[in-house]
Amino acid sequence: MVASNAASTAALITTDDHTETRVHTSRLMADAQLPREGGADRQVVDVAVGVLIREDGDFLLTSRPAGKVYAGYWEFPGGKFEAGETVQQALSRELQEELGIQIQHIEPWRQELVDYPHALVRLHFCKVLAWSGELQMREAQSFAWQRLPVTVAPVLPGTVPVLDWLAAESTMTD
Repeated sequence: MVASNAASTAALITTDDHTETRVHTSRLMADAQLPREGGADRQVVDVAVGVLIREDGDFLLTSRPAGKVYAGYWEFPGGKFEAGETVQQALSRELQEELGIQIQHIEPWRQELVDYPHALVRLHFCKVLAWSGELQMREAQSFAWQRLPVTVAPVLPGTVPVLDWLAAESTMTD
């Protein structure tokens, strides 16, 4: 995997309760040596991503299921928006479908535009600090509670910046 960050900016988003939150956004090129499917004019796919963090500071990573692009790579759970969904609605639905949990507290955090060879993806990262239900791997994926440095590999390119952001935050609170 070859990745490089190109730019970082800030965006203002409106949450489900109609409050505005500023999130940081940047762009990442994954596997830059490979051709891009669909060329330069391909549409952005919006994906809601949950960074589930337990009280002890551990965070959840899941493996991508067999049959998907980057199968076996570790990532934060989430999935594509459906028509008309907000970030919070998409994330709630995806975590229920994938993990069998109901989220109770979501903090919109950052956005990352990732240019993968197969798709141009805008990842909407949200911290999930409260949820109910037991984890169920409904897509036959694996899961691991991790702390830095992570012990699972390989890690999906779009996940790497999140690990850097978490590391930066932990040094600010130490």
